[in-house]
Amino acid sequence: MSARAVVDDRPSGTALIRDAGLLRRHAAGGLRYTSYPTADSFTTDVSDEDLTAALARSNAGGQGLSLYVHVPFCRQSCHHCACTRVTAENTRRAEPYLSRLDREMVLTSRHLDGAREIMQLHWGGGTPTFLTLDQMSDLIDRLDARFGLSGSRQRDYSIKVDPREADVFTLRHLQALGFNRLSLSVLDLDPRVQRAINRHQPRVLTEQLIDEAHRLGFRSLGLELIHGLPRQTRESFAETLEQVIAMAPARLSLFHYDHRPERFTAQRRIQAEELPPRGEQLAIIDTALARLADAGYVHIGMELFARPEDPLAAAQARGLLSRNLNGYSALAPCDHLGLGVGAQSRLGGIATRNPMALDDYEARLDAGQLPVERGRRLTDDDRLRARAIERLMCDMRLDLAALGQEFGLDAGAHLSDALARLASAERDGLVKRRGQRLEVTPTGRLLVHRLAAAFDARAV
Repeated sequence: MSARAVVDDRPSGTALIRDAGLLRRHAAGGLRYTSYPTADSFTTDVSDEDLTAALARSNAGGQGLSLYVHVPFCRQSCHHCACTRVTAENTRRAEPYLSRLDREMVLTSRHLDGAREIMQLHWGGGTPTFLTLDQMSDLIDRLDARFGLSGSRQRDYSIKVDPREADVFTLRHLQALGFNRLSLSVLDLDPRVQRAINRHQPRVLTEQLIDEAHRLGFRSLGLELIHGLPRQTRESFAETLEQVIAMAPARLSLFHYDHRPERFTAQRRIQAEELPPRGEQLAIIDTALARLADAGYVHIGMELFARPEDPLAAAQARGLLSRNLNGYSALAPCDHLGLGVGAQSRLGGIATRNPMALDDYEARLDAGQLPVERGRRLTDDDRLRARAIERLMCDMRLDLAALGQEFGLDAGAHLSDALARLASAERDGLVKRRGQRLEVTPTGRLLVHRLAAAFDARAV
């Protein structure tokens, strides 16, 4: 087979990859580009005083505010995990952590306009549903007291749910707290794969929660799967996918497992020889893309698929899809504030990240400081590249002429380095260039984050 990727473009808008070298050359993993610049370019030059000034500037920007709350606790350690989390032996720290979260809210909210509407809220982790019902209620009450949560039917309030840590009473409680979207971690339904990653999760648990979520009328339900896990095969993953599609989620995420045991301690428990070979990984992806297309899912981009009636698909069709630190959104772009250990913020012309270590996070708050560990002041070039990356990943196209008009410059000339780096992707059929327009092909949607990396001068 030639070095050029061979792809089979399907009428459904999904393409099958016929060249195993394609994923090797462009890497299925890599930076996710929920925002640009990414945290790996942050430095220690940004302080809590810089964030305080940025919060004040954010008030004058006229945008809404998105909140992310990181709840790092898990009942047990899954071997595949790369999250910022605290496992069961330290769960006694949950209450002190919630107190520190409230302290961070108090310090932050002092510098924010209380009239700003919180249209987006997401709890991630870890496992947010590790918290007791009373703790979840208390956390929502504190968020509302400090920032003022929205009662709008258009709000997007989501939470990551582990089916092993939740039941029907949990879902009813979450609905009463104002959450209207759920993201359930499924990963894989094959018992052999579950044993390999130390995550026992019977199918019936997931089905019961999904049935109850549908009955309660949650606006949107998303399921998360991971391909490339140990002991996974094309046949086993196809069976998982069939079962998941039968559950009829509005959204489905198909994440790639990135095996980096040198960085993530938990992954050292995974046997490298049990990981599917590259050819098998390719077959798994092809099978998943074909089956999701046949089931009517729209490939929004990267790992995310949605039913045509989902707000994300509708927003993308109208050119109104946006992307922030929580991922794709059908709502208008807004400033983003992250709360908790390892959380990131982007507002008022800077990007920041809280300490990744729980002890460091708590120590800064105990000293009366906003817990900023690293960050970056955004330049005009950062803003231009961020805009290019966002539009490419949301629209699956980029109009350089329109981008240049927005920023008052020749975007093609300014981004000539990025366009040159896209040459190999163009040869491989991931992107097409027609004058001042770039268009991502159906195959390129799966690797659009790698196309976006071409616009990041520090990532290549």
